[in-house]
Formats: sequence, structure tokens, C-alpha cells
Amino acid sequence: MSAGVKRLWPFTLRGTGAVLLAVAGFVIAQRAGIPELLYFATLLVALLAASAIALLLTRGTGSVSRVVTPETPEVGGSAAVVVRAGLSSALPTGPGRWSDTLPAGLTGRAEGASAPLASTLAGGAGTVEVRYDVVGASRGIHSIGPLEVTTTDPFGLVRRRLALGRTTAVTVAPAIVDLAPLPSASGEAGGTRQTAALQLGQGADNLVARPYAPGDSMRRIHWRATAHRDTLMVRQEEQESSPAATVVIDRALSRWSSQAAHAPGSDPAFETAVTACVSAIAHLVHEGYTVDVVDSDGTLLTDPVEGGDDVEARAAAAGFASLRARADDPSHRVVPATVSALLGPVVVITGSLSPEDRATLGAAGLHSALPVLIVVAEHADLDALQVAGWRATHLLPAGDVALAWDDAMEQGYARVGR
Repeated sequence: MSAGVKRLWPFTLRGTGAVLLAVAGFVIAQRAGIPELLYFATLLVALLAASAIALLLTRGTGSVSRVVTPETPEVGGSAAVVVRAGLSSALPTGPGRWSDTLPAGLTGRAEGASAPLASTLAGGAGTVEVRYDVVGASRGIHSIGPLEVTTTDPFGLVRRRLALGRTTAVTVAPAIVDLAPLPSASGEAGGTRQTAALQLGQGADNLVARPYAPGDSMRRIHWRATAHRDTLMVRQEEQESSPAATVVIDRALSRWSSQAAHAPGSDPAFETAVTACVSAIAHLVHEGYTVDVVDSDGTLLTDPVEGGDDVEARAAAAGFASLRARADDPSHRVVPATVSALLGPVVVITGSLSPEDRATLGAAGLHSALPVLIVVAEHADLDALQVAGWRATHLLPAGDVALAWDDAMEQGYARVGR
């Protein structure tokens, strides 16, 4: 029996045997003239009919709820899915099966046996609760469901399939790869190695005290300034500043395949670029930088991520679950024009570069303390860009992001050793 026919056939293996026995009983009783077989066959038919009627009284109640933990799994990461569905049956049911429909972006075994249901004539409603694990296969927003529950009558003769509830959207974020620490030379741009104490409204060389105001703590009185000015003075508040870094992901379609604009997960090169982008964001934030993430046309892709806030960095990565390539802007830039004026670390992730692209990059990152260029393509000619000061590295589609990052960092060590 084919899978399609088996799915439409309402009888279980035991019920199929009962149907065959009933047919054989009718045939033999008629030809051999044995009335007992006729009674037996009629009893089997009545039993099958009663089982079918009992299952018709089984119905879904309420909606299906799914709890996914963690709420936003990463590509390659696992998540637990707990599904609860309400079912009611006038008569007890036998053990059944359940299955949840998984999209292509999630993998796992979402099926299993379900426990029997007790009769709900007393007014209560039964609940089917199942659990399974999924693994993020591709970045994007994917829908799980509907849930299908197969119930059987108490004798296990007839089965009924019920599709319950609606689908549940699950966001699969790009994977964050652990990257090697920044070279010590990048401390010139800040990070955890350097912080700036800013006086409110004052420069570093100006006075560090101001007149006392009601509500100021007595512990902040600046006694030397008080004696000098003959009036109560308090210490100026200091504000810790987090140095800035910039991550640029070039979404211009001309540097990726046409699939990159269709749906997340369809272009291996663009997916690798997104992974490199979120990994760089998380790494720079962990190092203490406040990170701006922009497109090559200067569009801000997410709110600035504060330095040291690893949770916010992962939340920003989840926001890139649906990121796609876009049509080229008229300027056809690889990096925004403002990059050439940035002093902090600049990480640029782009695709296939033309000779014109390489020429326009030139000294764009010359002022940065850490200019990193990651080119995700099958082939890349980066010698001239490395000479121009970029820590340029080639990353194959679906390649090792951490290894490419290591290559960029080692270029900095080589320059220091010259």
C-alpha cells in the first residue's frame, strides 16, 4: 500500500484485518450456506461502524501553543519545542501518533506516539503535550505546523487524523562565531584597553569642580577648590565613554548572486557574509566598542550596540535573520564615504570586487586603527589593498570565518614586525 493510499485509508492494520474477515465471512456464508459466519461478519461490520462513530466525536479544542527554547536559535544551534493541543473525545481513545510539520529551515524528528485520551463526557478536556528538538538549518523566519494528531478507537480498528492549530513563526538567527582577540595595537582606538573620562560640559584640561547645588552628595565636595574659591565646590561628574567601531556589510546585489535577494539562506556567499558580520559585531562589542552597523550606502541597519552588552549584540544578530541583498545604489560604493574619516576599528564585509571597486577602496581605511576587509567570493585579488593598509582577507563561501579573521589579525602582526 503506497504512502498516499495509506494516509487516506481510515483503518489500522487490525481494522484492515477485520474488514477482510467481514468480507470473507459474507462471501463464504453466502456460498457455503453457513449462517453463523453471516452473524460473525455482521458483528464485525457493526464493530467497525461503532469505532468510526466514536472517533467522529473526537475533536480539537482551543488553539495549539508552541514554546520554543531558546526563542531565537542560531544556524547550527538546537532548540526545544514544546507543543500543547487540546482534544476532547466522548469515548476513550487508544494510543495514537502525532507529527508537527517542519519547514526546510529547521531539521529534526517532529513525530512520535501519543497517549490514549480519557472520556471527556464529565466536562473536562484532554491535552496532548509533546516535545521535540530542532536544529536551525538556514537563516530566516520559518513556520512550524500545523500539528497533526492521529487518534484511534479503543479497539484500535479505525484511525482519524486531525490537523490542529495554526503555524508558529520561529526566527533562526545567523550563527555567531568566536573570533580571536584584537591585536594590542588596536588599543589606540579604545576598546577595553582604553576609556575616556569626559567632564560634563568641560574639556580634560579645564576645571574639574563646579559650584555646589542642592541635592549634591557631601562626599563629592572638592575641598581644595572650596578653599580656593571660598564657596562650596563639588567634583565634576565623570562620564565613561565607549570607543566606537563600525561594521559595514555590503548588500549591493552586483557583488552577490541573484539568489541573495530572493530569500535568506539561498546564497552561500551572502550567508557567510552575514555570519562574518554578526560575529564581528559580537566580538567588537565584547571588546568594549560601541558598534555602528551600516550598509555600503551608509544606511544604518540596526541601532548602535553598546560596548560590553553581549546580550544586545546577540539581539542585533537576530535582527539580521531576514537580511537580503538589495539593488545597487547609484554611487556603487563598497563602503560609505564617511569611513575614510573614522579613527576606530572598521570591519568591511563584501562580495566579489571589480577592479573599479578595489580602486575606490584604496586608502578608505587609512585613518582607522584596525581596517579589516573580508571579501567573500570564489576568487579575490587583495594584494594592492593589503599594500594600501587594509587587513584584507579572502573568505570562501561557506568557509571558516574564524580562520579568515585570524589571517587579517596576523597581517597586523607582520607589519609591526617589519
